[in-house]
Amino acid sequence: MISASVDNDPPRHPLGARPVPTPNSTPRPAGSAGWWRDAVIYQVYVRSFLDSTGDGIGDLAGVGAGLPYLKRLGVDGIWLTPFYPSPQHDHGYDVADYHDVDPVYGDLDAFDRLVRDAHRLGLKCLVDIVPNHCSSRYPLFLQALTEGPGGPTRAMFHFASGRGDDGALPPNNWHAMFGGPAWTRVTEPDGTPGEWYLHMFTPEQPDWNWREPTVRGNFEQTLRFWLDRGVDGFRIDVAAGLFKHPDLPDSPDPEADERTRDSVNPLAWNQPEIHEVWRDWRAICEEYTAGDGNDRLLVGEVSVPTAADQARYVRPDELHQAFFFHLLNAPWDAAAFQNVITDALRDIAATGSTITWVLNNHDQVRAVTRYAAPTPSQDADLPDPGGARARAAALLMLALPGAAYVYQGEELGLPEVIDLPDEALTDPIFRRTGSRLRVRDGCRVPLPWSGQASPFGFTAGDAPGRPWLPQPEWFANHTTERAIADTDSFWHLYHEALHLRRNLPQLGEGPLRWLDSPPDVLAFVRGDGLVCAVNFGDRQAPAPVTGTPLLTSRPCPPGILPGNTAAWWICEHCTA
Repeated sequence: MISASVDNDPPRHPLGARPVPTPNSTPRPAGSAGWWRDAVIYQVYVRSFLDSTGDGIGDLAGVGAGLPYLKRLGVDGIWLTPFYPSPQHDHGYDVADYHDVDPVYGDLDAFDRLVRDAHRLGLKCLVDIVPNHCSSRYPLFLQALTEGPGGPTRAMFHFASGRGDDGALPPNNWHAMFGGPAWTRVTEPDGTPGEWYLHMFTPEQPDWNWREPTVRGNFEQTLRFWLDRGVDGFRIDVAAGLFKHPDLPDSPDPEADERTRDSVNPLAWNQPEIHEVWRDWRAICEEYTAGDGNDRLLVGEVSVPTAADQARYVRPDELHQAFFFHLLNAPWDAAAFQNVITDALRDIAATGSTITWVLNNHDQVRAVTRYAAPTPSQDADLPDPGGARARAAALLMLALPGAAYVYQGEELGLPEVIDLPDEALTDPIFRRTGSRLRVRDGCRVPLPWSGQASPFGFTAGDAPGRPWLPQPEWFANHTTERAIADTDSFWHLYHEALHLRRNLPQLGEGPLRWLDSPPDVLAFVRGDGLVCAVNFGDRQAPAPVTGTPLLTSRPCPPGILPGNTAAWWICEHCTA
């Protein structure tokens, strides 16, 4: 790999005495308009990032201590997963109070310090908001339970009478995303079996009824609460959810069984009324933007079948961005990647928004493990296919027009932890189904920072507690300390790519043109002469450009693009 300039000072733990140095690059102006259009945002899974108290759970102070590390890496901002008060049935995505911080993560003062420190470093700060559902311990839901049928607070949720004798069967055939039925029957205040309430995830996460105006008003107050505290925007959980068909009829889904499934129920997702909410939220963000010129961002978790469906969420008066999961879900295949990229360029970019690329997140198997199969042919010189493909995919993503999101640990080349013992698993999918299929704990294991044994610098203090998920011994090969010291590591690949992306005018926003290339090779040119090529095959192919590459995911001999390798070139005669 041909290295760009990088600070090679000895690595230090973010909680140590000497701050981690930052790269020699110019930060974005704090009040910039349109900053999000080509930004690279780092997803912080708060409870697994860095623990400042020694209790084995990451917290906001730990995130603050790690900000210089992220600045040095070269990202433009952070997205914080939920840190609100919660019973933690789904690790914060079951919110009991939208206007506070769970004590396990700190308090509002710690949050305010984190935002100030991020802005001081030129980093944007996004927070996760969960509008589809709340915790079953949320005060309004508890009040609805005490009111009984017909109570005014029950209208804020989806309560309905059951079917069959004495209402003993659920109101319809819907099933929950995390397994099992989507309905739970309550015991009424008089002790009798009563109505059922809807939860598209777990019984501990009742769905809000967005047809009730009070729900909309409450969430608008929540947006303003966090905007007034200085956040730069929101990542919106289940952004294609919220509204359900008003009659709650049976789903036509022929696979309506108890397996964990994707968002396939057309009656519970992607309802037309949802776009009114995003227009209202966009107007609130524009109001704050008008005050200081700094765009407030709305980025949605929009799980819909096609790029054309997603494009409807990022029209000029709705969400600024929506995660384009089709790239994450694409198999390691040149034609598959080209098809999803072409669809996004055609349908999403046409709205005036920018495409929001993602290869990993807290709900998915990590790319290093995901790309490891199928294994290469026996004569291929590739001992670590997953790692090589993940490196190549990173260079591809960071060369595409638009924005990108990087999940914590992606820059360390972390594989999925696939052998967590059953007794350590916390994912409600496991609790609901009894199956390890699609359990998400393996990508959430606390990060390794330094040392040779757990807790690998994740926890602070003289007697640090055990990390909330066990770290495997092989994490010693993936610590940030080791990665920064090794100039051939994933970390340096990301660092160099992000540095070039920020300093080369061809990258970020702008046109893309496909180049003719051999089978299994995907090549395109950005702007005035930046060429990116990826060899998805196991065997080498001719490089599409002569000369020395600017950056490569693996060593490239002259004129050759090895299998499962990506490279960037500057080509004086190439234009998009």
